[in-house]
This record gives sequence, structure tokens and C-alpha cells, in this order.
Amino acid sequence: PDPKQFFELFFRPVLIEDGQEALFTGYFEPELEGDLYPSDRYRYPVYAMPSEAESNNPWLTRRDILDTDVMKNRGLEIAYVDDPVELFFLQIQGSGRIHLPSGKYLRVGYRGANGHPYRSIGVELVRRGIYDVHQVSADVIKNWVRRNPADGRELLYHNPSYVFFREVNQVPADQGPLGAMNRSVTPLRTIAVDPKFVPLGAPVWIEKAGADPLHRLMIGQDTGSAIKGAQRADVFFGTGDGAGRAAGKLRDPGRMMVLMPIQRAYGLLPEPLE
Repeated sequence: PDPKQFFELFFRPVLIEDGQEALFTGYFEPELEGDLYPSDRYRYPVYAMPSEAESNNPWLTRRDILDTDVMKNRGLEIAYVDDPVELFFLQIQGSGRIHLPSGKYLRVGYRGANGHPYRSIGVELVRRGIYDVHQVSADVIKNWVRRNPADGRELLYHNPSYVFFREVNQVPADQGPLGAMNRSVTPLRTIAVDPKFVPLGAPVWIEKAGADPLHRLMIGQDTGSAIKGAQRADVFFGTGDGAGRAAGKLRDPGRMMVLMPIQRAYGLLPEPLE
């Protein structure tokens, strides 16, 4: 059957709103250099989630976790990477691949967070007057942090949220990472959504404005700590630096409509007045 005809027959577009402006951003799967054991080069741990973080919400802040010995000698290190800035952005993306010295890849996925709200360090750089809004991208932020090590470290602490990971064994390295539904996500077909408003697995028609308009059918397969609101979506771009650059440029308005099965769509309509 014709897919377009199928959706027109059995689904209805529903515009779900919560009073907030629509915002489309992009995400990707970072690729980091790392090892399973620490060394002079690989000395920044990728942590599994400690039990206290699961039972306390919120738990310790990013600064507390990194500046104390609370994580030491507990076997929570999944791997070690060579760049604390890339590790910070791995936490924002929520999953990634680590390229090991053997040539193999270790894939890590989101396990949980410390319960503190995500605060954008890009917004903070704008607030301080260091950059204008249109200048800020992931590459600009990374370069600033590296050029200013002490101030850069403090800037990373501005975001108190800290993400913990799990090792993902069930997905081959040539497939996309697992999304929130435990299925591989697909470049330019998967979006991360807020499941309070958009059911996971739902087809979503997006109309993204901006320099490169995008009108296409996507699937709400993923979630993210910064993705909050009915008209908020994060478009998945793929793995590696090229995908990262494309994702980092995306910050556009637009609108999105959830395609609901007809019965459910009509069930959302208000009752007629007698």
C-alpha cells in the first residue's frame, strides 16, 4: 500500500500546544577516543550510575561529582576518554561511541542523571557578553573552553546536570544508537520529543523553518533532558563530526503535528456543548 495513503486513511494530524514557541534543534552520536583503562592520555572517566543517584532526586551536582572522591574506587568507570570537553558534550547528546586503541568501538547509552536541571553553557556565554546568540555553536563553545582552561572548567560547572551511562552491547557499530524505545534511531527520521506531550513511537509531521527548511515525516523515538514542551523536537543527524556540525547549527522555529490514530485523535476533541 502507498504509505501516504495509509497515513491519510488511518491517522489525523493533531497540533498539540502548551503555550511555548516551537523550537527545533539537532543532536548526533559523538565519537570519542578512549580506552578501557586509565593512562596519561585517557584519564577522564565515563561513569555508570551509582545507586545513590537513583534513590536521591536530585543527587550531587556536576561540581560535587567531579571535585570530590565520591565516585572513586567503586568500579563505576565504563571507560576513560582523552577530552573532558568532548565528554561534557557526550553527556548532552546522551549516547555515543568510544573508539578504542584496538580499533574496536564501545557504545554507551544514557542510563540516568543526577536530577539537577540542565543549564545551557551557550546561553551563559551569551549572558556574559562573550558571544552574540547567532555566534554560538558547539564548536565555538568547545574552542572557548579549550582556550580558557580555568574559566572553561567553571563554565562546564554552570550546568549542574550530570549524565551517567551504560554499555550498549546489542547494537552493531554500523547501526544507529539506541533511542528511548530501545530501538536504533535513524538519521533525519528520528526526533527526540517530550513524552508528556508526544507519545513515543508516534509519527510526527514536522515543518521546520530557518535557513534550510525541512518538511517531512519523522518518528518520535527518543527523549532528552533538554527536550521539554509540546512543540520541542531534537532532530537526529547521525554519528561523528560531520553529523555533529550539522546538528550544532540547527536552532529553528516551526511547528510539528502528531499523527494520531483516528479514534484517538477524535477522542482528544472537546465535548460539544449542549
